[in-house]
Amino acid sequence: MSNNIGQKTLLVGAGLMAIDYANVLVAQHVLFDVVGRGQGSAATFKEKTGVPVYTGGLEQYFKENGLVYPSAIVAVSVEQLAQTTILLLEKGFKRVLVEKPAGLNRDQIKEVARVAEKNNAEVYVAYNRRFYASTQKAQEIIDEDGGVLSFNFEFTEWSHVIEDLEKASGVKEQWFLANSTHVADLAFYLAGKPKELVAYTAGGLSWHPSASIYAGAGVSEQGALFSYQANWEAPGRWRVEVLTSKHRLVFCPMEQLHIQRIGTVSVEMVQLDDELDRKFKPGLYQQVQVFLGDEKKGLLDIAGQYAMVKNCYETINGKG
Repeated sequence: MSNNIGQKTLLVGAGLMAIDYANVLVAQHVLFDVVGRGQGSAATFKEKTGVPVYTGGLEQYFKENGLVYPSAIVAVSVEQLAQTTILLLEKGFKRVLVEKPAGLNRDQIKEVARVAEKNNAEVYVAYNRRFYASTQKAQEIIDEDGGVLSFNFEFTEWSHVIEDLEKASGVKEQWFLANSTHVADLAFYLAGKPKELVAYTAGGLSWHPSASIYAGAGVSEQGALFSYQANWEAPGRWRVEVLTSKHRLVFCPMEQLHIQRIGTVSVEMVQLDDELDRKFKPGLYQQVQVFLGDEKKGLLDIAGQYAMVKNCYETINGKG
């Protein structure tokens, strides 16, 4: 590995998500080193990207190298996100992008936020749907129309698929936080964080006992009324709808943007400049570009993530 650390990024993880990040870093001509754990994932990573992986894990890497980079990207499994990020912060890293949701639960995310503040470091949570071409186009339309009047979203998960997934202990039990918040984050990012929120839950699954049916409503900080629902025991899919004085903007699938204009009943697909979303994992190219740049517009910092978990996501999930 090169000692020219001042211009490098450290990528932690060698799984599928790390491969997606590596493809973006290579395309952006960013110098980076990769630290993984097992030989199998490292071999696959190198085969897919052409980039070698230091194996043995992050702690072993620091024992042998002791290098601190200007920035790091954490793309490990959900149960390892918090401890990996904290280790980087304690080693002196000052800028970290960590995959959502940055921890397995509220306590882990709170600890990441505490350590980041203690070490005067920047930690951002990677909700890549904020950087979709569809999201950016919707933001333009919302700004032109004078803001959001109301919005709604659905975060139904396919429980018949998820129940058979091989995940570490505790991950599927936190599936709303670990996965469904992709939808909620996008909705609140476009239309404003909730100021008031009333939530209802019902049901429960063997792998997600807290709830499986959701409904709720509230008011955003910008005064937009919103509602949401999800039923993990019935058919459904992710969906976000944002309404302005002139348009209804529909994300379904979320990589696409459909629009209904006032005075019409037809819904049309918006043509997007989405070449980067088609070439790489959607949203990832611009997310990395913003993270490595000087302005962090669109990124969610760890304090903001903790506030959303504490004040919103736990309420939605029936823990408020």
